[in-house]
Amino acid sequence: MSTKSSPLHRRRFIKTGVTAAIATAMAPTIIPSSALGRDGAVAPSERITVGGIGIGRRGGYDLGCFLQQPDVQFLAVCDVKEKRRLAVKKIADVKYDNQDCDTYRDFRELLDRQDIDAVLIATGPNWHATAAMTAAKAGKDMYCEKPVTKNISQSLILAETMRRTGRVFQAGTQRRNLPHFAFACELARTGKLGRLKKVFAHPAGMQAMMSGWLPAETQPDQKDVDWDMYLGPAAWRPFNKKLLDGFNFEKGGGLVGGGVLEWGSHCVDLCQWAVGDCPPPIEYNAPVDGQLVARYENGTELIFREKGWIPLGSCPVRFEGEEGWVEAGDSGKLVLSSPALLAGRDVEEIGGYPATFHVRDFLDCVKTRALPKGNADAACNAHIACHAANIALHLGRQVKYDCNKHVFINDDQANRLRSEALREPWRL
Repeated sequence: MSTKSSPLHRRRFIKTGVTAAIATAMAPTIIPSSALGRDGAVAPSERITVGGIGIGRRGGYDLGCFLQQPDVQFLAVCDVKEKRRLAVKKIADVKYDNQDCDTYRDFRELLDRQDIDAVLIATGPNWHATAAMTAAKAGKDMYCEKPVTKNISQSLILAETMRRTGRVFQAGTQRRNLPHFAFACELARTGKLGRLKKVFAHPAGMQAMMSGWLPAETQPDQKDVDWDMYLGPAAWRPFNKKLLDGFNFEKGGGLVGGGVLEWGSHCVDLCQWAVGDCPPPIEYNAPVDGQLVARYENGTELIFREKGWIPLGSCPVRFEGEEGWVEAGDSGKLVLSSPALLAGRDVEEIGGYPATFHVRDFLDCVKTRALPKGNADAACNAHIACHAANIALHLGRQVKYDCNKHVFINDDQANRLRSEALREPWRL
C-alpha cells in the first residue's frame, strides 16, 4: 500500500483542519478565577514557588508560616527521614487538595528543579551553610534557620557567596521583624539613648563544648534514614539516635557553640543591629562572674550576661547610652529609662517570637530583590561575634580580632579555630 496521500485527500484534510480551528477559536474558554488572581487568590505569575530542605520540628513551624502566605506555592520537600518527607507531603497535599508535592532524599535533586524559586533550609546546623551556598549557586533564594554557620570562615564565605550570586538570603533571626525589638534597636541606632556605651546579650549558658561522639547503634536502612546524608559535611561518626534527633548536633563545628551561639544568633544579632550593623567587636575577654565582655572599635561594649535581667521573657537584650536605656524580651514588652523615649508612639506588643513577619519580609524581598532584615552580611557579622566569643570562652583568655583581615591578632591557637575541614565530597 502506498504511503502517499492524493492531492484531494490533502485538500480535504486542510479544509477540515481550518474549519475545526475556527470553531475552536470561536468557542468560549472557561478560565478559573484563581488563575486570574480574583476572589483573594494570587495569580500563578505572582506566586513564589518554594521547596523545603530538612523540615523537622523548627522547619515544620517555619513551613506553617510560609503556607499562610497566599503567594506561596510549596512544591517539594527533601529530608533524610522518610517519615518526615511523607508527613510534609501530606501537609502540602491537603493544603492544595492534590498529590503534587514531590519528595527527595538528596537536596541537590530538589535544587535542580527549574520551577522552584526559593528554599526553606531548616536542617541541622551542620548543614546550614553548605546547603545555603549550594542553593545560591543553583540560583535559589533562601530562608535559612540559625545558626547559619559553624565557624568564622563559613560566615565570611556565606556573605561573599550571596553578594556574588545576587541571591536573597534571610537568616532565621525573626526578632528583627518584631515591633518592640525593632523599636528598641532604633532607639539605640538613632542616638535617642545618647552615645551608646553598652549592649547586652543573653547566652543560654556560658559553656563551649566539643562535638559529640556517642556509642555506635544499629544503623537504619538508608531509605528510612540516610545517616551519611545527615552527617553531610560534618566529621563522620557512628550512628546514634541521640545524635540523629539532637538539636545541638555539630552546632559550631569542632566547637559546639552551645548557648553563646544558640541564643547569640538572636540576641547578638539584635545588638549588632543596635550598633548599626557595623563590623563585629575587636576584643573578647574570658568570662568573669557570668559575664563575657567584648569591645567594639569605637569603645562600645558587647556584654554576654546570664543573670541580672528584668523578667521580660526569653532572649532579652538591653541597650545603654549616656542619656538612657531600654530593655526588651520575648514577652513583647519594653522597659525604658524614661517614658519620653516613646515620644508618643504606641509600640505593638507581640509576644512569643513568631516568624510570620520575618517570612513575609523574605517573600517581599524575593519579589523586589531588596535586602531582607536578616541578610547575609548582617548574619555574618553577628555570627563572627558569637564564634569569636566562643573561642575566647573555650581558650579561657582574651582574644583580639582584626575585622579587616578577619584573623585573630598574633594568636595561632585562636586562628586554628576559625575554620575546619569539610568531609568529602562537600565543598563551600
